Amino acid sequence: MLKKEQFVYYGKFLKPHGTKGEIALESDGFTLGDECNFVACDIDGILVPFFFENVRPKNHDTIIVKMERMESAEAVRYLTNRDAYIPRQWVEESEELTWSYFIGFKAIDITHGEMGEIVDIDESTINTLFVVEGKKDEILIPAIEDFIEGIDHENKEIVFNLPEGLVSL
Repeated sequence: MLKKEQFVYYGKFLKPHGTKGEIALESDGFTLGDECNFVACDIDGILVPFFFENVRPKNHDTIIVKMERMESAEAVRYLTNRDAYIPRQWVEESEELTWSYFIGFKAIDITHGEMGEIVDIDESTINTLFVVEGKKDEILIPAIEDFIEGIDHENKEIVFNLPEGLVSL
């Protein structure tokens, strides 16, 4: 069984491309290496792998993929608007991480302690925000590198040093 903590958000399936079972897959900043032969989608709470038959670039942030055993636009339409995940080990150390990578991380402030889990990234305004599900309320933390004190990738924790008054718990 695939475990979600072993995966990182890759991007989102867009719409079918043509009629032969190809679909566009938009990346959230990662490039797929040669070893990457599948992505996983969360379907009813379970990560399900979808294996590539063929992969080709469309533009700088979108690829066109042909999935095994999916031979028509109708078959791949099932994946439209679904999130795609890749195994964490396929993310190269040198690649720049996107803010979405931190979904599922525990948010800890050096002053306030554990604040909750990062459940979403709000990019609807010019200022990107971590959406943290706190003990009582939702907490919005600006996604600013200067506020990040440290990152523990293995334990999925991000430690913040937030200015006083930014978070009232």
